[in-house]
Amino acid sequence: MSEAKIFSAQGMAIRTAAILFVFVIIFTGLLSGAYLWTKPALEASAAEAKMKLVDEVLPRSDYDNQLLQDAVPLPPTAELGLAEDSTVYLARKEGQPVAAVFEAVAPDGYAGKVRLILAVRADGSVAGVRVTQHKETPGLGDYVEVKKDKNKARPWITQFNGMALGQIADKDWKVKKDGGALDYYAGATVTPRAVSKAVFKAVKWFAANRDSLFAATGAGK
Repeated sequence: MSEAKIFSAQGMAIRTAAILFVFVIIFTGLLSGAYLWTKPALEASAAEAKMKLVDEVLPRSDYDNQLLQDAVPLPPTAELGLAEDSTVYLARKEGQPVAAVFEAVAPDGYAGKVRLILAVRADGSVAGVRVTQHKETPGLGDYVEVKKDKNKARPWITQFNGMALGQIADKDWKVKKDGGALDYYAGATVTPRAVSKAVFKAVKWFAANRDSLFAATGAGK
């Protein structure tokens, strides 16, 4: 191959590489622009989804701060069954502590982990509990989830509402089959037993950490 042809081939390769580089820059710029354009909408959607969950365990009328902004990061916490980082959201009214909203995990459900969100009031009483994720048997242990519970008037999970340490004996934070005060459906005891244990441990954890949580700096103060 002549020298001229070699130089021509090299020049074409360089031009091709330059064109590809320009396309990569343009494409990356378009992706970045699209992300920046849609970021506010994505964040708003995520915030709305979080608030829908919070609304199920704590009425908005109970607090007046920006709940999602008044937050305390939480590292993996064994007492809550959490192996990953999470967040505690603090509800306040006129600057005074109202409740904390946080996650917990029951590791010993019938078909694996049962994820929960719960709100515990500043006085230590349970405002509400909801199951957010589980793999329990349809039509059997899944009644711990409000939508799956056939008792629409008083779903099983609402039994925790108002329960508080000091007012309810420790032994009563169990299903009746285990000597506690909580109802359960015959033939499906494992899942409610696991949830009851997780809620009890979560309430005890909150009681031990209440003051430090509400003393933490939060944008919603």
